[in-house]
Order: sequence, then structure tokens, then C-alpha cells
Amino acid sequence: MRDEKDLLLETLNSHKDGYIRRLAELVAIDTRDLGHGIEGGLEEKGQEYLRGLFQEMKAGDIVSEAMSEGPIQKAMEQYQEGNPGHNYDKRYNLYARFKGTGGPSILFNGHIDTMPPGDESAWTHPPFGAETLGGRLYGLGACDMKGGLAASIMAVKLLQDAGIPLPGDVIITSVCDEEGGGNGSILAAMGGQKADAVVVCEPTEGALLLAHMGFVFFKVEVQGVSVHSGGKVNGVNAIDKAIKIIRALDELEHDWLLRYKHPLLPPPSGNVGVIEGGTAGSTVPDYCVFKTCVHYHPATMSHSQVAAEYQRAIDLCCDGDGFLKDHRPKVSVYQAGGPFEMEADHPLVGCFSAAWRDVFNAAPVIAGSPAGCDSRVWRNIAGCPTIQYGPGSLKQCHAVDEYVEIQEYLDAILIYAHLILRWGRRR
Repeated sequence: MRDEKDLLLETLNSHKDGYIRRLAELVAIDTRDLGHGIEGGLEEKGQEYLRGLFQEMKAGDIVSEAMSEGPIQKAMEQYQEGNPGHNYDKRYNLYARFKGTGGPSILFNGHIDTMPPGDESAWTHPPFGAETLGGRLYGLGACDMKGGLAASIMAVKLLQDAGIPLPGDVIITSVCDEEGGGNGSILAAMGGQKADAVVVCEPTEGALLLAHMGFVFFKVEVQGVSVHSGGKVNGVNAIDKAIKIIRALDELEHDWLLRYKHPLLPPPSGNVGVIEGGTAGSTVPDYCVFKTCVHYHPATMSHSQVAAEYQRAIDLCCDGDGFLKDHRPKVSVYQAGGPFEMEADHPLVGCFSAAWRDVFNAAPVIAGSPAGCDSRVWRNIAGCPTIQYGPGSLKQCHAVDEYVEIQEYLDAILIYAHLILRWGRRR
């Protein structure tokens, strides 16, 4: 009798052109978010394409769930997760369930939305051209994360093509608005989507990710007193005051660096990504705003703690400033997501490691990610054992001439197929 590993590899090689074509067709569809989802998104045509594919593959259940504000508000109240006020017109999640023979279920999560391409003239390979060249498939979303989403679907197709029954149900969740902060997966989790195991198919540079940082975006608005620059002694420069506050926040970051360590993650950090203020070189500015993103560790840190320490550092800075102590800056949070961590000794990790050995005859590299994603939602809200693995590199996410290595994509299909079998046959 032919070995199952050989059968899967032979089937992959004989069908790979079709699997690559499916990814290319998905990449060629414009599914961008608009204004980080606040202004809406163009995911509908991508979801329509996947619906047709799921129907061809004879999924047992195919369900659309329209994006809506209620579950997002509820998640904010219960879990400090969610990004309210987005435009949900014609935006919906799509779920497909492929029936197994009674073993443990597994859910693959991927987002259909992408960031906008920006200046398309800067792209050597058109963002929706889905060109293949030099072993790579180029296009917007090829890496982040249509490669992983398509690989999970093609893993089911591979098992179908090989004539191997699914041992447990396989659920595919194609979600919207991830680039807007994760609202699609939040909606899915709040609505009861779950399984005995979850794989988030974000790109992981060939590693198995068991942790990622939490993130909080702060907006800090600083007031000043505007006068002509020739009489600046009579004014208060809001930009100068903002820089003073930024330096105090740098001290907080240094304190975190000394206090917090994690075996898979870099130190906690804050980044000033935007600063705006002033109208002319001859005018002392009376307003300055800066926006930051703070990344923090799981377990030892929390959203509420980070927000409190951030506010405390700003307050202490203001207490020592003659103007700021009476003119406090306005501090607000405009986006946030929790951290993620999975136990390394969980059976799901063991099944993935075995699946990796099936393909590469070696153990996978286990790592963490500085970038947050929907892994946190499936672990923290849905309460499911969750791992993160997918084709591609973080370096390609949100990049001009984005691409995925075709071999990485095919490897992911094979690994996912082995994982489906190993997890579903577990008793």
C-alpha cells in the first residue's frame, strides 16, 4: 500500500499548477481596506470568489455574516478589543465547513482584506497583476495574507484530490477588516465561531509562532500659545512641549526594557509614528499632536496597565512644567489589540511539529512576533487553542512589490494537510 506521505506529495506535485492558479486569481481581486476600514472596504468580490470555490469543493456549510457594530462594541466592553465606527457597507465574513468523520475539528483563519497599494507607479509588478517570476508570485496581499488563506483552502483540496477523508471538521474563516484592527475575527469569535484547534495563517517566515505582542495606539494633543516668532518669549511652543513629553515617554520605554523579558518576544516599545503641528516658521504653534504605537508583552503586562503607565508618565512630565501643569494634553486611545501566547507543551503544538517533520524531517523553529494579529482573538475571545503559521515574511507585509515564495506556499498546503490529519485523528 502506498505511504500516505508519498501520496500527498505526489498529489501536490501533480495538482500544484491549479493550486497556484487559485492563489493568483485571488490576488488579482482588489480587496483593500479604505482608511484602515473606517471608510469601508472592497472585500465583497474576494468573498464572492471564495464562495464559488467553496461550492466547487462541496463544502457542507457556507455562511455569510454581515459586519456590524454591535458585537464590536460588546467586545470592547468585555475584552478591550474592537475598533468602532467603521463603515460596514457590503462587508461580510465568509465561513465554510468541510465535514469530517467525527474527529477533533480544526479552524483556519485568514483575512481577505489588504492594505491599499499606495502609489501604484512605484510597483515594478502591478499590485493586481498576480505575476509569477523567479519562483515568486507578486501582488498586493500575496503575502499578507492571501497566500496563507489560499493555502488552508488548498490543503482541504489536496486531501480531496488525494482521496483521503477528513478525520475531523475543517472550518475556513475568511474575515474582513483585519487591517482595520481585527474587527472581522472579533465578529466571528463573538458570534460563536470556534473549533477544537485554530491556525491563524499569517506569514511567519518559516517559523511556528506561539506569541505576539499586544498593541495600543495613543493620540496625544498638546496645547500652546500662538504669537509671532519674533516675540516667542510671550508664547508657548506646542511642538517644544510635545517633544518634552515624548522624551518622558522614552524614559518609560527604558524602564520597561529593564523590567520585562520574554523568551520569544522583543522588549516592550513605543514608537512615535506621526507628529503634526504649526502653520508657518514665523508663528509659534499653539497646537501639536503626535500618535504612537506601544507594543507590550503577554502575561506580565496588560492593556489597562500600559494605558495607566503611559498616562502617569505624561502627568509626571506635566507636573514639572510651569505651563503644562495647568494645560494638560488630551490623551486618547484610537486602536488597540491584546497580546497572544500559546503553551508550547499543548497537543496542538505537538501535532504541528509532527506535521512539520512529515514534510521536512526536522523540528520547526518556534518563535514570537512583534506584530499583533488575529491570533489574540481566537485565543483570548474564542478561547481556542491557537497557533500561527503561514507562508511569507513580515518584511513583505505592506510593502511595494509584495510577493510570496511559491515553494513556501506549496509547503504550507502540505503542512496544513498533514496537520488536519494528525489533529483530526488524535483521540
